[in-house]
Amino acid sequence: DAYEPVGCTVLSVDSIFMMPHLGVLSTVNEAAAIEVFVRDCLVYLGTCVAPRGQGKPGDQCAEYSIVFRDGRQREMGTLQVGDLKLIAMGPGERAQIELRPARAFDFGEGKGKAVTREVTGGVVGLLMDTRGRPLQLPSDPAARLAAIKKWHLAVNLYPNHQGQAMSG
Repeated sequence: DAYEPVGCTVLSVDSIFMMPHLGVLSTVNEAAAIEVFVRDCLVYLGTCVAPRGQGKPGDQCAEYSIVFRDGRQREMGTLQVGDLKLIAMGPGERAQIELRPARAFDFGEGKGKAVTREVTGGVVGLLMDTRGRPLQLPSDPAARLAAIKKWHLAVNLYPNHQGQAMSG
């Protein structure tokens, strides 16, 4: 959440904190550094789709439709303000997503304007995040904890807990 991606953003992580070392290697052997970077460095998590804007939790944020390239059935639905939805899309899997936002939300083309983009899956999948940008947590501690628990469950962040209450 610290980065708060907006629009359609491909997310990846450095597999084993390799990038700084590849930077040094590039000064000695640029071709080798590039090859290792492309082949082994990044783990693609998937695409995050998140609009800029704020709204009242539960209000409609956007309608969406997804056409999967692998022949899977088209998926359509509505996103409410405050939703965090994860859709399974494996590494390299591609789909076309159309987003039709409510007037107060912008997926990259302006407030209320429809957007069509190609999205790519990864080890996490396609994440649709309508919690608002900038992200605002509830000020009440109990409500804040409830929201965080809901988000953790939505993305299966701690799968071994099987919905049990988190301590803290």
